[in-house]
Amino acid sequence: MDKKDSELQKKFHKIAKEAEPKPNLLKNCIMAFLFGGAICTIGQVFFNLYTNFGFDKDEVSILVSSTMIFLGAFLTGLGVYDKLANYAGAGTVVPITGFANSIVSPAIEFKSEGYVFGVGAKMFTIAGPVLVYGISSSVLVGIVYYIVKYVM
Repeated sequence: MDKKDSELQKKFHKIAKEAEPKPNLLKNCIMAFLFGGAICTIGQVFFNLYTNFGFDKDEVSILVSSTMIFLGAFLTGLGVYDKLANYAGAGTVVPITGFANSIVSPAIEFKSEGYVFGVGAKMFTIAGPVLVYGISSSVLVGIVYYIVKYVM
């Protein structure tokens, strides 16, 4: 590139940066806290409900996780979760319902491409890296735990 193109690019980036809307960080943090807390409170309600039905703690944990994943996937399928996420921000991303949303959304979006190359291939485009790094880091933590507890 010559000097003129470089100057034009600098001007463009400057104008684009000035026109970029500034996020309201305080509002975003409050919304994430409130909606994330609300989702976790709903999970706690299911935890208490299943406990009152007489399930033991391990069964309750599985039931609550399954229920929250189902609710996240179901609300995504209805289009409600995405509208909630636009309003609530990061508060809907962190809990387990956000994981369900990250799998169901691409599956719905690419359904028209077929079940194999659409749904099957695209379903984990968002959640895939999270799974890979989550599983990898848990293996590393397990190895460190083993070394610290049994070798040293």
